[in-house]
Amino acid sequence: MEHLPVEVIGNILSLLGAARDVVIASSTCRKWRQAWSDHLHTLTFNSNDWPVYHEITTSRLEILITQTIFQTSGLQRLLIVMDDIDEFSAAPVIAWLMYTRETLRQLFYNVRTTPSINILEKCGRQKLEVLSLAHNTITGVEPSYQRFPCLRCLSLSYVSVSALDLSLLLTACPKIESLTLVSLDIAMSDAQTTMELSSPTLKEACVEAISLDKFILEADSLEKLHLKDCTLEDFDLVGKGTLRLLKIDDVSVIHLDIGENTENLEVVDVSNFTIMWAKFHNMISRSSKLRRLRLWGVVFDDEDEVVDMETISACFPLLTHLSLSYDLREGSLQYGLQGSFQLENVIVLELGWTVINDLFSQWVAGLLEKCPNLRKLVIYGLVSEAKTHEECTMLANFTSSIVRLMRKYMHVDVEFEYE
Repeated sequence: MEHLPVEVIGNILSLLGAARDVVIASSTCRKWRQAWSDHLHTLTFNSNDWPVYHEITTSRLEILITQTIFQTSGLQRLLIVMDDIDEFSAAPVIAWLMYTRETLRQLFYNVRTTPSINILEKCGRQKLEVLSLAHNTITGVEPSYQRFPCLRCLSLSYVSVSALDLSLLLTACPKIESLTLVSLDIAMSDAQTTMELSSPTLKEACVEAISLDKFILEADSLEKLHLKDCTLEDFDLVGKGTLRLLKIDDVSVIHLDIGENTENLEVVDVSNFTIMWAKFHNMISRSSKLRRLRLWGVVFDDEDEVVDMETISACFPLLTHLSLSYDLREGSLQYGLQGSFQLENVIVLELGWTVINDLFSQWVAGLLEKCPNLRKLVIYGLVSEAKTHEECTMLANFTSSIVRLMRKYMHVDVEFEYE
């Protein structure tokens, strides 16, 4: 160890992450203290890492963090996550940010202060590439002054911000590629009913637990879009057909539009979502490059609707992974599996049920016949704790039917996942 270059020791200390562990390790010898001072690039203060954070007074904690940060000289990644900790005084927090701002590349900031401080003002116009803010307020964004010329990743969680300031903030990030918005408290003016965000460089967007009347996202380079736990009347994506991944999880939306240019979509993952199959299929029907399709726990707006597998086969010839779980009706077999189509490239098939019955066994058998090159079958099911005799008999019969069925498909690996 004594022959290790001091730069390497600095990297080792940075990998430890937690400030307490770094301080203890750096006390090993003079060389390690030098590495701590001159070559440490990552430091983490997380209230969940050390119980003492909750036991000492806030003023004492402010002193500890200040002393620790001020002994470094080139921090590039700083995480200050103080959940369930009383509010800090603004002065020491400002001192931490001002001391590190020249070298900092990544800031993860979850600190409540009295009075509140303007993080954008302290970190703007610097080399910051990643900014993650939680439990803070953003007001009065000035793109010409609070500019983030190098920022590529922005994450806002439990942040209060107006729709206008959020739009201006995105404008102030000319190189942004990833945007995450979680549980925002979005203020809308009386005359404003639509939130519009625009970025020509944005590649990934994740929107979670947000309620809005209308949300328009204009992103010409967007490749990945994830909507989760949102309530939206209208969501419109305006782009140039670069979207490769679309994920929708437990979203309530009346009108969903991802544009007409969907030919580059490779993954569509929809779960716990009410869909009009004809309209939804029309939206993604041009995605001839689609390789993964997941419709899990979906509810059809029309009771008579079924997923037409023949249409899926024709529109998505490159499909390799298919995952389906929804309430089955007789039509699922009569219409969903009719025709002489084959899902030639499907190698992984995932099927699930909420209520097991004979129809499910027939559905599994029908889909297996349509996947001649299948390698893996995964069956997901819900099994209640209090099982009636009828339920036990049904599960036993289903198991027996699958065993008999799979004798015809010895080359297929079968897995069962029960909850």
